Amino acid sequence: MTSLVRWVPASPIDSDTSGGTVSSILQLSEAREAPATADFAAYCRDLFVALTRSDQRRWGEVYLRGLLDVPGRKTPTRISEHVLGHRAVQQLQQFVHQSPWDSGPVRRRIAERTGAVFRTEAWAVDEVVFAKNGDRSVGVARQYAPSQERTVNCQLAYATSLVGTGGGLPVNWRLLLPQRWDRDERLRGQAHLPEEEHCRPRWSYVLEALDEMTEEWLLEPQPVLADWRCESDVEPLLRGLEARGHGYLIEVSPSTGVTLPRPHAASPATRGTVTELAEHVARRDERTPIAWHDRTTERMRRSQFLSAPALLCSEGAQHSAHRQRPRHLVTDWPYGRPAPRAYWLTNLPARRLAEAIPLAQLRSLSADGLRRLQDDFGLGDFEGRSFRGWHHHVTLASAALAFDTLSRHSEEEWLSGQGA
Repeated sequence: MTSLVRWVPASPIDSDTSGGTVSSILQLSEAREAPATADFAAYCRDLFVALTRSDQRRWGEVYLRGLLDVPGRKTPTRISEHVLGHRAVQQLQQFVHQSPWDSGPVRRRIAERTGAVFRTEAWAVDEVVFAKNGDRSVGVARQYAPSQERTVNCQLAYATSLVGTGGGLPVNWRLLLPQRWDRDERLRGQAHLPEEEHCRPRWSYVLEALDEMTEEWLLEPQPVLADWRCESDVEPLLRGLEARGHGYLIEVSPSTGVTLPRPHAASPATRGTVTELAEHVARRDERTPIAWHDRTTERMRRSQFLSAPALLCSEGAQHSAHRQRPRHLVTDWPYGRPAPRAYWLTNLPARRLAEAIPLAQLRSLSADGLRRLQDDFGLGDFEGRSFRGWHHHVTLASAALAFDTLSRHSEEEWLSGQGA
């Protein structure tokens, strides 16, 4: 990873109120005059402003520097040795695993800071798999991971990312709890799992994260993108999104049940799948050619766009009557293929339906951001077991990616200005 600045451990070392040692000043030796966005110390002051204790803010700065700059695995031992020049494992573990600071305000500042620089076009929800060897870390179980299409001993989480001109940046996190964690009080106690945290449907984690972003962070809502192909029932998620006034574009399985159009007004309703609905509409309506820029391959792609009103089989009349926008099935049907490549359910306004496929491609940006978190910023390197510690670590990993993204953007602008 190329960094705009080179970190230099400061001296002397002084004692803090927590009984550990940390640099009183974390100095930056800049390779050249850089823009203010790349000012790491200022970034940390803004990010950790809600942390009430000065030692928390200082250890947060140390840990974040380590996630940015330590090569390979980013453990407390390696971070403290690299950043401070000596081991301070206990102090770093105390800050990440046990210190009672709230992740929410830090995540909010990440979202606000990046949202002020980059235009956000959607919020993407992705499953994240944290493979584990043992069975004591919070939320670990041998469970099916839809994104990997296999059973894994792991933690499963949902990351909600801002996607747009700046790429994909995960800003909010939810850890999914398997049923075994509801029953085992010893495991719950060892992981310091809050009493209110229990196994629940996946859609409820998604809605909870979105509620936090709109009601507590006061972010402007964006269309919600998610892959729901492995879920048997998409109705609770769609109903929850609609009740909150969210636009959405949710990818579903070809076997998702819908009500097919009646051949005559007096005919009874017939149940079918989204595949059958697409075929029915294709026999009666023309498919619309569309072309869009694929941000993953940087190439133009062409396909055929097909949309149709969609009523889910599981949906009751009392729920459909309260919807503000009609639902549509949208498909990506490449030329020469006998069936669509992908299916989405959406409540986007009719005038925007042709934008659905390019909008869906934005999920590749959130996937790229999550890969960068894994490869460059130690997302999977957390060794603790506690619920609070897990949330602290993933929050700080997001903060590291945000700083790197903002720095690269600021450097590009600065270099562009130098050449002007």
